[in-house]
Amino acid sequence: MAVLQEYKCPCCGGAIEFNSSIQKMKCPYCDTEFEMEALKELDEVLGYEASETDNMEWETQAGGEWQDGEDEHLRVYVCNSCGGEIVGDENTAATECPYCNNPVVMMGQFKGALRPDVVIPFKLSKEDAKEGLRKHLKGKRLLPKVFKSENHIDEIKGIYVPFWLFDADANARIRYKATKVRHWSDSNYDYTKTSFFSVVRGGAVSFDRVPVDGSSKMADDLMESIEPYNFADAVDFQTAYLAGYLADKYDVTAEQSIDRANARIKRSTEETFASTVSGYTTVTTEHSNINLHNGKAKYALYPVWILNTTYKGQKYTFAMNGQTGKFVGDLPMDTGLFWKYWGIIAAGVTAAATLLITLFMNFGG
Repeated sequence: MAVLQEYKCPCCGGAIEFNSSIQKMKCPYCDTEFEMEALKELDEVLGYEASETDNMEWETQAGGEWQDGEDEHLRVYVCNSCGGEIVGDENTAATECPYCNNPVVMMGQFKGALRPDVVIPFKLSKEDAKEGLRKHLKGKRLLPKVFKSENHIDEIKGIYVPFWLFDADANARIRYKATKVRHWSDSNYDYTKTSFFSVVRGGAVSFDRVPVDGSSKMADDLMESIEPYNFADAVDFQTAYLAGYLADKYDVTAEQSIDRANARIKRSTEETFASTVSGYTTVTTEHSNINLHNGKAKYALYPVWILNTTYKGQKYTFAMNGQTGKFVGDLPMDTGLFWKYWGIIAAGVTAAATLLITLFMNFGG
């Protein structure tokens, strides 16, 4: 049985064919011509890529075992509303859940789970968290006035959030579709010429401590927004660092966090390699292949201040990096103020348009 090989035009995607008059391959749709040797090289590249698959596997034996007696002063607090398990020391006065703001109940001595490898201790205080919120609210003209009063804060809690830190070496081969666009004109016409290029990049890049939070109750995008942390401050874990704070008990394992770690590594690798492709008008990724080596995960606790507040029955959660002070969180909008400012803007636009029409009419007269 004969097998027909169909070639797609790299420029427009149409089927290209051999043109005997020019002894080249030509696309009947965009009239782009191709040398046979160039198509042969492209065929080799595509054939090689067809056999490639990402290999992003990890060794996830993170965390160690608790030493005898090390966990005897830890207590577990369980939220009756969201079911979250929060770990504190025996002197922690846990009154409300830092996630949903409902009462928590002390259930008993902490047992089980893995022991963290490292912890980054809190550097910023509760007062720093309040100041961070004040700065976050400053200049927000459409913010409801009640939000500007710190007395409206329901609860501020310092909590150690569980993170899985992924280390790996990545070998990558990425192909990009690039264009160069040139414009020029003469006395009769405007011209545009678009040239298409296939650009290949390959190499290795190392990743250290790619963080993925191990708490299903903590929004991943919220935790990523307060990154980065300075790992130079990390120390070997000791239960003494939990004194006066809460610690979330991880409920997402290292194995369950691999997909998110792989997505972050893949995106970062593609962006890093793309930054080396310069001199083109546009650059888009057509194919990427990433293989990981020496992939390992560690278990860490990172400091986060959580601030909860309620407005018109809806809860708003803010987070501040307990080491660097980076502050994030969504804010409500006062719709009355919105329409007031919109009315002022619309009136200004109408007045400007009226003035322009008047000037035009006077000029025309």
